[in-house]
Amino acid sequence: MTARRQYKVGRVVSNKMEKSVVVAVDYLKPHPLYRKIIRKTNTFHAHDEQNACGIGDVVRIGETRPLSKTKRWEVVEIIKRVEEQ
Repeated sequence: MTARRQYKVGRVVSNKMEKSVVVAVDYLKPHPLYRKIIRKTNTFHAHDEQNACGIGDVVRIGETRPLSKTKRWEVVEIIKRVEEQ
């Protein structure tokens, strides 16, 4: 029996590595006591086979087997590209 693959949507914050990007995923969570909504951010290292992602692009990443010490995600699709100046 296999579990379903998780997907997350975030923006690329770094593409300095070869075939790898760092994706920041934002989510909203209420404060445990005061119930004010707080924005939290997690970063994930994702595999980008074609080096196609640029900084600021919005991408969908999916869970995969461990590819390195920190990479457990891969870029599934680029949802929105950022125009470069």
